[in-house]
Amino acid sequence: QVQLVESGGGLVQAGGSLRLSCAASGGTLTTLNVGWFRQAVGKEREFVAAVRWPGSSTDYADSVKGRFTISRDNAKNTVYLQMNSLKPEDTAVYYCAATWTWPSRARGAYGYWGQGTQGTVSS
Repeated sequence: QVQLVESGGGLVQAGGSLRLSCAASGGTLTTLNVGWFRQAVGKEREFVAAVRWPGSSTDYADSVKGRFTISRDNAKNTVYLQMNSLKPEDTAVYYCAATWTWPSRARGAYGYWGQGTQGTVSS
């Protein structure tokens, strides 16, 4: 059973950057596509970005396109989300998740989820 653990969240000023990591344990991300979602207080969990196995294709929500970059290091069993030019509206708990389907922006398609990491952007 694949377990996902996010890290790298924190507090940053608007315009700054954060790099989130999603590490797999108890299994491998081989053949799995990995997505990042986020949930702000009082809002639905929304799709942010996804990367296909082995890294040939990516998908981004319009709200983050050009600012966020998703990548994966298959040797390290880890997926990253580099977030630049952050805005206060990017404040949320960020979750990574894994699925065998592609493309997929639907939460229901993802069978494995991490516990989330908080990212806070101050104005």
